[in-house]
Amino acid sequence: MGCTYSVYKKKKSSFPEVVVLTPSIRIPVQSDLQRALKGLVPKDLADKLSSLRNQIVLVAEDTDGSAIAELRRALNEYLSVLIGLTKKEYGLEGLIEFKWKNFEVGKQDSSISNVWFEVLSCVHFMAMLTLSEADSLMIPKDHSDSGFRVVSADSKREAIDLLLKASGYLEFCVRKILPQIPAETKKILPHDLQEGVLEAIAIQALGQGTEIQLGLAVDSQKATLSVKRRMACEQLIYFSQAYHSLSECDFNQGHGKKHLRFIKWKFLESKATAYYYHGLILDKGNEPSSHILAVSCFLAAEELLQESKKACLSFCLAAPVTRAPPIWGVMKLLNQKIPEVASKKYQMYGYLLEQEKGLHQALPDLPEFQLSLHPDEYELPEIDPAWDSKNWETLGQPLKEHLRDSDENPTD
Repeated sequence: MGCTYSVYKKKKSSFPEVVVLTPSIRIPVQSDLQRALKGLVPKDLADKLSSLRNQIVLVAEDTDGSAIAELRRALNEYLSVLIGLTKKEYGLEGLIEFKWKNFEVGKQDSSISNVWFEVLSCVHFMAMLTLSEADSLMIPKDHSDSGFRVVSADSKREAIDLLLKASGYLEFCVRKILPQIPAETKKILPHDLQEGVLEAIAIQALGQGTEIQLGLAVDSQKATLSVKRRMACEQLIYFSQAYHSLSECDFNQGHGKKHLRFIKWKFLESKATAYYYHGLILDKGNEPSSHILAVSCFLAAEELLQESKKACLSFCLAAPVTRAPPIWGVMKLLNQKIPEVASKKYQMYGYLLEQEKGLHQALPDLPEFQLSLHPDEYELPEIDPAWDSKNWETLGQPLKEHLRDSDENPTD
């Protein structure tokens, strides 16, 4: 439906074209966890934790993040070992400094001694990888010369599933991980991990999933006008909520302003779509008032469509510059239909609208619906069995005693 941005396209094109918005992605910075954990956990466990983290770093950097399946597998395996550090009985929550960097900029953006920050960063990384995978499904390898996008229905359905999964990751970050992080630490989290940003992307993913669903409905002869209107209204609600969440965040870091422009563009597009389908249903009425309200909807949809095109251009020109892909989904139809229907219906019933102007005829409210799409459920993997290993006995000193001795005899 226009232009979106994904950092993983950066090195392939100066002006990337994507469909599913993947905001800036962060990857871990290589570090020596073995040294930090020496004498605190069994050597095999420290080696495993360090090896898995460094594997994620190497794969992400060597493949520009394109090895999504390999990275997801490594992240899950790393998390199963990492969550052992969150157990209070081990007393290791704040002993290790975890460093991450912005993939696109290439500079370290955070260094925080909190294991829940590391868990948050990993789950966020999985969400961004999942969005990137959904994006790749919506961009066909064989582009059509017609200027229109041809994506199989199966690819669209798979992309919807991935969007729900990404939303689930992000909802888990907000609901389960952020509450574990102290308030002072939250203040120094990078922009991408702010609560409002995480909420906005989670909701935005549901909005884009609904957008794809509506495109499938438009292509289906079985989908009724009421179903299409409902999807359009739901899409509008999602992007309205996402805009509200993101607009309250700090935009001094990352690409927050560009992200906000993307959501504004999608909000305007979905509002134009909702008024168009609402107008079609109202126009089926027999009373003159029904036609007046319908014409009001069509004219509003036409104005919103023009505003959405300006918003798309504003988004594309915001740094980093991106380009608009061929129109797709429902907008492939409505870019032509909205102006045509608005003109035709105004010619037919415009005189009624003019007569009602003195009565201050208001634009009708859109119907409200219960939202259909919800994030997939996500839970952290089971803790790695290595944490129950008998190797703990080889440390020769209980961990709590070791930590107490360290506090009593600090070294330089």
